[in-house]
Amino acid sequence: MPASGRGLCRAVAASPFPAWRRAHTEAGGGLKPEYDAVVIGAGHNGLVAAAYLQRLGVNTAVFERRHVIGGAAVTEEIVPGFKFSRASYLLSLLRPQIYTDLELKKHGLRLHLRNPYSFTPMLEEGAGSKVPRSLLLGTDMAENQKQIAQFSRKDAQVFPRYEEFMHRLALAIDPLLDAAPVDMVAFQRGSLLQRIKSLSTLKPLLKAGRILGAQLPEYYEVLTAPITKVLDQWFESEPLKATLATDAVIGAMTSPCTPGSGYVLLHHVMGGLEGMQGAWGYVQGGMGALSDAIASSATTHGASIFTEKTVVKVQVNSEGCVQGVVLEDGTEVRSKVVLSNTSPQITFLKLTPQEWLPEKFLEKISQLDTRSPVTKINVAVDRLPSFLAAPNAPRGHPLPHHQCSIHLNCEDTLLLHQAFEDAMDGLPSHRPMIELCIPSALDPTLAPSGCHVVSLFTQYTPYTLAGGKAWDERERDAYADRVFDCIEVYAPGFKDSVVGRDILTPPDLERIFGLPGGNIFHCAMSLDQLYFARPVPLHSGYRCPLQGLYLCGSGAHPGGGVMGAAGRNAALAAFRDLKSK
Repeated sequence: MPASGRGLCRAVAASPFPAWRRAHTEAGGGLKPEYDAVVIGAGHNGLVAAAYLQRLGVNTAVFERRHVIGGAAVTEEIVPGFKFSRASYLLSLLRPQIYTDLELKKHGLRLHLRNPYSFTPMLEEGAGSKVPRSLLLGTDMAENQKQIAQFSRKDAQVFPRYEEFMHRLALAIDPLLDAAPVDMVAFQRGSLLQRIKSLSTLKPLLKAGRILGAQLPEYYEVLTAPITKVLDQWFESEPLKATLATDAVIGAMTSPCTPGSGYVLLHHVMGGLEGMQGAWGYVQGGMGALSDAIASSATTHGASIFTEKTVVKVQVNSEGCVQGVVLEDGTEVRSKVVLSNTSPQITFLKLTPQEWLPEKFLEKISQLDTRSPVTKINVAVDRLPSFLAAPNAPRGHPLPHHQCSIHLNCEDTLLLHQAFEDAMDGLPSHRPMIELCIPSALDPTLAPSGCHVVSLFTQYTPYTLAGGKAWDERERDAYADRVFDCIEVYAPGFKDSVVGRDILTPPDLERIFGLPGGNIFHCAMSLDQLYFARPVPLHSGYRCPLQGLYLCGSGAHPGGGVMGAAGRNAALAAFRDLKSK
């Protein structure tokens, strides 16, 4: 579909992005031959790592291969006049201390908190002139119970206890996010001093145990069981269960019936914004504005950020220690440490000389599960979608449900499972799970007057289609048309409102953003690839077998999502090592 404006959209000039996002940053001068630290990739974690290191007095440079910083947390104008959060699109998981330490508000970060936050419209065939029901959830518990009671009075009574149960589990997990996992190698085989030091890393685990107390077995089930089993023990109404289950599978090639899907749900409910537990919001100006704020914090203290500078190799000296990187144009940049914000696969299998890494380590990295179900579709529209279950206001102004995550094809957990099974057969889901967000409902700076940007996070789509067939333009368009057909059933007129679209299948997400397999978490957030085992067992503390090389991206603990924890934790690990030298 052509990326051109029409209909109600009035042509406007887009606000210019900061100049340093379009060219090389030269804080402290141009490219130097040597720095204390080099960060590969200007995704949000890489920027967080650089900001912390620079504040600690470590002269740091960041090299980004794209023309724009942010990695998956990026704002791009794909359709003239429309600014999209092209990959990641919501904020909640950003660690509070990062927000404070890096003074992100001072550096321009502005948030639009969503309340209500979830809207699930029903189709309800045969309803005649009756408006179909819908489920709208927000921060008002009494209103939530009223909404749920449409489907089950029992569930409405139980819901507050469920929320408190999940909040307690999130509270227990929270401290584990801000520190490296327990160093089992040091604990088992290190010197006496190393063993004593490693005991301190047990504190978050012990604290978690104290919070969970006697309910630990119940919480263990949440982390290990299929989310359908967990939700069935709490609720009876499918619309509520399916709405909650979407957070257990989003971004993951799993079904609600897959054991361990509960952790993915927890990963998406443990966040918060500006002191509000579990809150989600839009970043004003799109997700790239968050990356801009982090980068501004870093460069204000002297860090250098360079775009269109691709790192092709990690340099290693004859003693087996990192000594810098080599850029695509052959330029060598020396450094004492290198932090990689790229995936474990790119870091260790492509950028690092293989002779310096153990064969078994490389084998485990090559076997990481990177399957992704996600196709992201960014859509420019000339009016708000009008849902049968919640028709638009006469003048088309945004209503409360327009600011939500709008869940389509999510009335029943069986629908989610069937969509998953299609992908397991190599087919894009016949009735895909769709999370539809309209950030311009709260942030009108993203689109021309009267128009909106729509984010469609859809699944399930396999990386490779049945028969080994690759995605091509025809397949992309056919899938996007199917998604639009689904939306049209819930919101007639949607297809006619479309001005332009940007379709990103798993191979596209891999090619553009460096996400292996298109996986937004770099590798699956399954229990065998978390905490002690992320990215692989015995190497979960950001360090790797090569001295001076650190992993600071989503493939490291605590995993994916725009939280910045991996960047901060890796920076602190590298700083401690530099200090000890």
